[in-house]
Amino acid sequence: MRMYGDPQAQRLFAGFAFRVKDRGPHRRGGRQTNCRDGNPRYTACCPPPLPATSSTTRFRARLRLLKSDTATPDPKPAIDALLLKIRGVEAGDMSGMPAYFVNKKMFACIHGGGLAIRVPVATATELQFSRSDVVPFQPHGKQSSREWIQINRESAADYEKDLELLQASIEFVKAAKAPGR
Repeated sequence: MRMYGDPQAQRLFAGFAFRVKDRGPHRRGGRQTNCRDGNPRYTACCPPPLPATSSTTRFRARLRLLKSDTATPDPKPAIDALLLKIRGVEAGDMSGMPAYFVNKKMFACIHGGGLAIRVPVATATELQFSRSDVVPFQPHGKQSSREWIQINRESAADYEKDLELLQASIEFVKAAKAPGR
């Protein structure tokens, strides 16, 4: 027996035993019909659609409000003001993230409310262990190079404290050779 495939539906209907047709006819009642997704299943296997005024809908609406109230403001304007005044730095976009380039090579980007920068491996390791606001950079949940770290500040204006580190990142990227050359 398999539970209904959607993990969210499993949480919502944890107290119910909805069955998906495994093999052969269902022997304990129910009649074979097509579910909402068009697959041939029994009516007892597929949970009924939630009404628009269900407690789940109200909960999700409250959750959206909470997230919007506690969300940190976008750091991009403050980081733009900080980085674009440095000679040779250009703003752009890389994989859907606001990014900053020097000599057409990316040295920083904004991801998840933090600023990711490229520094030497030794510096990255030292910063990760010495500062609580520095973590390994993991764009879209995937492991990145050991040269990339992410700085998460409470306020966007606090990134000005990292100007020396940003300058070091720019110099490191300028000196780095392009792969395959």
